[in-house]
Amino acid sequence: MSVLEYKCPHCGGSLAFESKTQQMKCPYCDSQFDVKAMQEYSEELKRASEDHFGWETYDKTTGSGDWKPGELEAMVTYGCPSCGGEIVCDQNTIATSCPYCGNHAIMTKQTAGMLKPDYVIPFQLDKNAAQNALRNFYQGKPFLPKSFSADNQIENISGVYVPFWLFDCDAHASMRYKATRSQHWSDARYDYTKTDFYQIFREGGIGFDKIPVEGSKKMDGVYMEAIEPFDYTKLTAFNTAFLSGFLADKYDVDAKQSQPRANERIQRSVEQAFDATVRGYATCALENAAVRFSHGAVRYALLPVWMLNTRYRDKMYTFAMNGQTGKFIGSLPTAWGKFWAWFLGLFICLSLIGGVWIYLA
Repeated sequence: MSVLEYKCPHCGGSLAFESKTQQMKCPYCDSQFDVKAMQEYSEELKRASEDHFGWETYDKTTGSGDWKPGELEAMVTYGCPSCGGEIVCDQNTIATSCPYCGNHAIMTKQTAGMLKPDYVIPFQLDKNAAQNALRNFYQGKPFLPKSFSADNQIENISGVYVPFWLFDCDAHASMRYKATRSQHWSDARYDYTKTDFYQIFREGGIGFDKIPVEGSKKMDGVYMEAIEPFDYTKLTAFNTAFLSGFLADKYDVDAKQSQPRANERIQRSVEQAFDATVRGYATCALENAAVRFSHGAVRYALLPVWMLNTRYRDKMYTFAMNGQTGKFIGSLPTAWGKFWAWFLGLFICLSLIGGVWIYLA
């Protein structure tokens, strides 16, 4: 024998039918619910599903296939003995230092086993643009040490084709929210608050095209997301000629290993889109979210990034610039003497203002 029990959506207590009001009532928080609404709510809870991510396997058969004869022979790999970074370039490129840590790179021959990229976005901005972007990045930073911004501090600037996995999919989501609206009033004796509780359901689909996930452990994911987006209308079929004069990072995170991050980015975007449709409530909280992917596809692309390394007081500072759009990101040192002088001046000014206000009051 099975027992059917309805739980209060508000506090989790067991609901009981109240004949006087013809509603389901919670004996713990006194919340009342329509019988039909509770039946629909109970059925919806049973139907609640889990996330499902269905990505295709990326390999030579689903990607661009094997390298053509002679393509790999024109490429060499430099391996950094300090950070382990591996960068791929043509035979005419001279790699004097690692774009990730600034140390000298050593040439090796490890191109065997690499998958051929499907696409590439060629560099649109040159080294001068990267240098100017760094100088502009220094502007308006009052606590930046003056010596840091000197030109001779720039130790290395490298144009690097960073490996990215681009994920496409259709996402179908089912969301359940708990929301409230409250009313307040008073009489001669008491203050009253009436709170109505709502169960809100959202269901629908969103298509995603070319969600990027970098395929390199050496690249800072925060940096790479910060210089997005890339203009994918400029994607072109991969050709080794685009590597001439630049470096190309060899991926060390394959498509399958990149799927969890793609899932996270897509799921977060879906939830944000659905959250934006729930308006007009005093409070609203997501109770259940189920996202299912279909038609999942992945492609391999090389995207242009300028990497800049600056050494200051024996510490390396790394910056990144989108080689197509010029979007720039990086961290800067702080001149703490300037900071505390500014803080002390602000404190003195506020103290004087406060003293004048107290005197006038």
